[in-house]
Amino acid sequence: MTVRTAPTHSLGAGRLTAVRALLDSAFDGDFSEEDWDHTLGGVHAWIEDGAGLVAHGAVVQRRVLHRGRSYRTGYVEGVAVRADARRRGLGSAVMDALERVIDATHALGALSASDEGAALYRGRGWQVWGGRIAVLGPDGVVRLPEEEGGVLVRPAGALALPDPGAPLVFDWRDGDVV
Repeated sequence: MTVRTAPTHSLGAGRLTAVRALLDSAFDGDFSEEDWDHTLGGVHAWIEDGAGLVAHGAVVQRRVLHRGRSYRTGYVEGVAVRADARRRGLGSAVMDALERVIDATHALGALSASDEGAALYRGRGWQVWGGRIAVLGPDGVVRLPEEEGGVLVRPAGALALPDPGAPLVFDWRDGDVV
């Protein structure tokens, strides 16, 4: 099993089409155009087998404000494993590669996970953010209480996580903000 990594611009049209098809299938058709847009522009990790793309994930850069500081944050997007290949460590292998990117280039990692997906990330040391979540949107800072408890964070390298006594304020984007 070989995990390959590359930035979006190096994937080519065929591989991007395969990634989109995998994500559409893995998320049962509930992977929107905004979700796809969020997956692009960073570093991708993927695994292929004789039948094609079997696992994928990406890390994109986001800015997160906390106590007056802007953190360069590696935000994990588009993690999926083909249905017939699950429970074989492929998701963990993809996350190994993405966490190396986060450790080398960001101050912390963040992601939003379903209840099913959260178990994978918590088992890897990701922690549920215990503080408030907000977004710096067109109308200023807006708290997102519905996102609280669903955002997981991970310190990069030897850095410490921010203090949960103050909110994480994510940069604005269309679709799901976190």
